[in-house]
Amino acid sequence: MAEQFLSTAALTDAIADATFDRPPALVSNAHVTGLGVARALDAHDVPVIALDRAAGDGTGGDGGAVRHDGVAPPSAAVDFAGAVTYPLDDLGGFREDVEAVVDAVGTEAVAFGCMDEWALAYARADPEGVRLPFAGIDTLDDVLNKSALYATCEELGVPYPETYRLTETDGAETGTDWATGTTEASTGKPAAAATLDEAAEAIGFPLVVKPELKREFEEAFGTNVIEVADRAEFADVVAAAREAGIAVMAQKRVDIAAGRDHSLASYVPPSGVEDALAVVGNAAVRYPREFGTSCLVRTSDEPAIEERALAVLDDAGYHGISEAEFVYDADREEFLLLDVNTRPWKWIGMPVAAGANLPMAAYAAVTDASYEPTETRPTRWASLRDYMALLAGDDAVWDQLSAADWRRLVSGEFEAEGDLTTAVYRPSDPAPVAKLFETEFVDRDYYCAC
Repeated sequence: MAEQFLSTAALTDAIADATFDRPPALVSNAHVTGLGVARALDAHDVPVIALDRAAGDGTGGDGGAVRHDGVAPPSAAVDFAGAVTYPLDDLGGFREDVEAVVDAVGTEAVAFGCMDEWALAYARADPEGVRLPFAGIDTLDDVLNKSALYATCEELGVPYPETYRLTETDGAETGTDWATGTTEASTGKPAAAATLDEAAEAIGFPLVVKPELKREFEEAFGTNVIEVADRAEFADVVAAAREAGIAVMAQKRVDIAAGRDHSLASYVPPSGVEDALAVVGNAAVRYPREFGTSCLVRTSDEPAIEERALAVLDDAGYHGISEAEFVYDADREEFLLLDVNTRPWKWIGMPVAAGANLPMAAYAAVTDASYEPTETRPTRWASLRDYMALLAGDDAVWDQLSAADWRRLVSGEFEAEGDLTTAVYRPSDPAPVAKLFETEFVDRDYYCAC
């Protein structure tokens, strides 16, 4: 367990005194997703160093400790934890900090970016001594850019929401080279282009505004999707995006069938999708209900989801961990591909518990380690913090956990029996949920829900 979240200098000093018998994993960020990755790797005795940005002003305390509000660092699965420069602020500084960490380790390390900006930063910065268990930056850009993604869907016959790239933000940033401050145009064939008025006429209101690349939009607007009710709201959002230098798209609001969202959780090795390790998950419950975060996910048998997602990844030439997100359109009566995340995500622990340890498969592919998956078994995953908030809210929601589930959760028996696993809470590793309690009742929020 990392006893403290340290400044970069204190972290490198602490690591220099340690000995590593195999390449450690660098896991960024260090919240719920990072915790899931760390636990998955620790189950196979892989040392984990959690790297993230510091909270507040980043000033240090006793022993070089700095404030951090994520739940991963105190986990027994994390060996060291500390701050590095946030890549959206300074990619060059990020590269220098990571290289200092690797130099202190004394051997190469394997990077796991758990949010878009961290995964892209490891790929763009290409720090010396860091092995990447995923495809290079050009491939990442093609998959993450929704204009190129939907063009691929069109070519492959994979259904997706009706979408228009807005000409008002043409020339806005669609991919920033953080090292130089320059920008690059969208890669791949763009989605159908339209003016604001043309898109509004074609789609009608309400509609949703989404960025071509979501992380900078999320930093600017606090969300990765904005629903607008009329032309005035639409024009205001597009103008704000143009001012922020972010290319956006107008998308028809999908009549989502609640509880039918599905994703393919997969690791595709460099040999290709024929050797993919994959599990389909159904996000049965979200909080808030429609556009919220997943809080109850279960394995599902949907061969069409797997087939379509792997076809998109194969066309892009992508290898690595990914989540391909589909929603069920009640009007069209079919699944639509919304997005592909080329990194671990919040419920990464579900496929791991189901027998498909995607982080370990990725780690083994770039090291001398070995990993053999077990037969996939039915599994449910719950983010209890979000799920209990939903049950306690004003919406009428039926509890989908049984009395036996709750008894096993409270007693801790769920860790040894049953088919339920959790995002943070585990009695065998109590420090992360204690950290969650510490920040839940004060005016301190981690910068991302994941």
